[in-house]
Amino acid sequence: MKGKNYKIVSFYSFFPFQENLIVDLKNKLLEIENENDLSGLLIFASEGINGTICAEKNVINIVINLLNKYTDNRNLNMKASYSKKKVFKKLKIKIKKEIVTMGINGIKPSQDNGTYINSADWNILIKNQNTIVIDTRNNYEVSIGTFKNSINPNTRNFREFPRWVDDHLDSHLENKESTNIAMFCTGGIRCEKATSLLKKKGYKNIYHLKGGILQYLDDIPKEENLYEGECYVFDNRVALDQALEKGSYSICHACGMPVSVQDQKRKEYKKGIQCHFCIDKFSDDDRKRFEERQKQIDTLKVKNHKICKD
Repeated sequence: MKGKNYKIVSFYSFFPFQENLIVDLKNKLLEIENENDLSGLLIFASEGINGTICAEKNVINIVINLLNKYTDNRNLNMKASYSKKKVFKKLKIKIKKEIVTMGINGIKPSQDNGTYINSADWNILIKNQNTIVIDTRNNYEVSIGTFKNSINPNTRNFREFPRWVDDHLDSHLENKESTNIAMFCTGGIRCEKATSLLKKKGYKNIYHLKGGILQYLDDIPKEENLYEGECYVFDNRVALDQALEKGSYSICHACGMPVSVQDQKRKEYKKGIQCHFCIDKFSDDDRKRFEERQKQIDTLKVKNHKICKD
């Protein structure tokens, strides 16, 4: 079978999105999926849109043109990468209360947020001794890669970030009036919403990396790059390296945690069944079920490989 070249586009935008338009857009996208090889994950809410889609270039163009129509050509903060394999199994569209869940009322990034910082100026900002740098991602994402000397709030999900701000942020600030607070995330959406939270709480000098880590890695040459490690992404690629190609991590299909090449050499690791993160989390019955599932996956891969060779 001849391989396809898939384009993967991540995007988000905060804006007032009317409910009737949300439903209308969802239906139109499902029509496109029905006629084309389109996959991805999209989240719509009254505060905007957030998602990643995967398809051949001509299909991506159709979807982006449709999104532009429904968002009145707002900036979608788009970031593109490419793959020879699909990075999602199918298209999922979810309608939620928030496009990125913080769980705090009255946060409106479309009306009030921090100062965007582009990739080149970001290097200058985070080298400034009067700047603290906060990684707004989850702890397992931070463990794969981050900016040197950045603060890891050790959150399991973004809903925990406001509590961390209340309990710990002030202890990192030498001067609440003058210290720069620089925040970043994968694609820019979480750090943008985080700046809106901090502004509501009265903090000043708040900045966020425009386009997030993915845009930064695309913009900054290797010799000037201050990011260390790989960048976790929420699709089948697991993580991207600094050239935005699929990195070295895999997913433990038992617990969903990213595992490195070194992790897979540990005695606890059994492909599809367990890793060192979940060694004590599941029962023997669970592991038997995982083992059977892995056997089915391996059998299917062998069949597909034979078809491809033929």
